[in-house]
Amino acid sequence: MRSAWATAVRGRAAASLGVLVLGAAALPACSDSGGSASAPPRSTGTPSPSRTPEPAAHPFTGGTKGLRNPVLAVKIENTAPALPQSGVKSADIVYVEQVEGGETRLMAVYSSTLPKKVGPVRSARISDLHILPQFGRPAFAFSGVQSKMKKYIRKAPLYDLSQEKAGGAYFRSSAKRIPYNLYANPRDLLRRAPQAAKPRDIGFRFGEAPAGGRPTRSFTARWPSATMGFTWSAKEKRWLASWGGRPDRAAEGGRLGGKTVVIQYAKTTRSKFHDFLGSYTPLIHTTGAGRAVVLRDGKSYQAKWSRPSEGKGTTFTTAGGEPMTFAPGQVWVLLVNDGKPYTP
Repeated sequence: MRSAWATAVRGRAAASLGVLVLGAAALPACSDSGGSASAPPRSTGTPSPSRTPEPAAHPFTGGTKGLRNPVLAVKIENTAPALPQSGVKSADIVYVEQVEGGETRLMAVYSSTLPKKVGPVRSARISDLHILPQFGRPAFAFSGVQSKMKKYIRKAPLYDLSQEKAGGAYFRSSAKRIPYNLYANPRDLLRRAPQAAKPRDIGFRFGEAPAGGRPTRSFTARWPSATMGFTWSAKEKRWLASWGGRPDRAAEGGRLGGKTVVIQYAKTTRSKFHDFLGSYTPLIHTTGAGRAVVLRDGKSYQAKWSRPSEGKGTTFTTAGGEPMTFAPGQVWVLLVNDGKPYTP
């Protein structure tokens, strides 16, 4: 599905850059096809204050905490020099996105809980501007963007809390080297975006596990230059994360991981943007429909995802068409290539 900006990004066919060791059967690729990719939607200005009643449960976690807290998304580095990361443990949702060179980067979404600090904060990518509109007009923190992308940031439905715009909320750490030492104070960030969107329905459904599912101890997802694994812990009742085959630890202590892990297979094409070395920026197509695998409670479920437009949320259903419910708590969404040829 395409947005109104038809000329923003052009892409080519995508390749399978993520592999799930569960060996799920291939399903049809996303319905958003074609040789060029749409640009993110424009902001329509500051939205009117929401008059909807307070939800009974938080739409990002299924919990009862922070039901009307504003939404903050932060881009976080996910390579070896950045580990261990700060603040990821407190996120409601953690997106894992492919970037240049086959590496990955995180976009952590906060509302119910705010950590004391978050980072290392890194630069935004064009895929972020296609993911974020489902949250309304959230606050978005990132270190910066390449010059060609600045006009899209200005027009996007978000509050720009980049280091350039909200420098006072950022600080450098002596524990890591540049550019892996930039951190931010989430509360200071949100003070600069008092009208940031409140949480709303983004398609997630929480509750008892659906029938079926296959007992699963662990899986590994692969990108060209990165791997992430998740292993079920019956003791902690969550999936414990690994990075590059090693435990993925939080700076605050303990392992990263979530109650629910979603592997969302999405077409990935080459955008018109590239880094200073000439490696093209991937564009992840998160509208349309495709296959997914959902991990919860020590089981894996074959599922389907659907997102009709960028202003709408992403719904997940079982193979039989029933709602695919998540376990209440932190959700990880791994955006993995859907299997077509792709040149980074």
